[in-house]
Amino acid sequence: MKRSFFLLTIFICLSFIVSCGSIQERNVSQSNYRIATNKPLDPSYMRKVLYSHYNEWQGVRYQYGGLSQRGIDCSGFVHLTFKSKLGTHLPRTTWMQAKVGREVRKNELKTGDLVFFRTGKASNHVGIYLEGNKFLHVSQKKGVTISRLDHIYWKSNYWKSVRI
Repeated sequence: MKRSFFLLTIFICLSFIVSCGSIQERNVSQSNYRIATNKPLDPSYMRKVLYSHYNEWQGVRYQYGGLSQRGIDCSGFVHLTFKSKLGTHLPRTTWMQAKVGREVRKNELKTGDLVFFRTGKASNHVGIYLEGNKFLHVSQKKGVTISRLDHIYWKSNYWKSVRI
């Protein structure tokens, strides 16, 4: 009886700890995600940083939930890119990243804006706009790559764009 009670107590505590982490991200306000660097964030600087980051990660394979060069998913790549290269903390998931910043029209995109796609009934995809209709992202087939927004697949699945 005491052992069952002990195990139940541990289970409840662990459940509480895990659920608090989930609740915390769900309820985070936009003000918690801002640039924490003094580097100039002009478009030419952003392009330089993003292309350099692409050269480091090019071809790293897609892995759902991955956060390393052994495998990474789209939102993880965006999360790590902004954190390590731009000093900006973004949420980890595509769904939460879509809630940060302000929405911009597709024809107003600037380097560093996030582009979102609806790729299934319950799935979304995110990438980082570069320039000239190109964006940086993690493809399930090619890994970390650069694609074009006007490609038929991306054009037909485009959802929205957000400026951080």
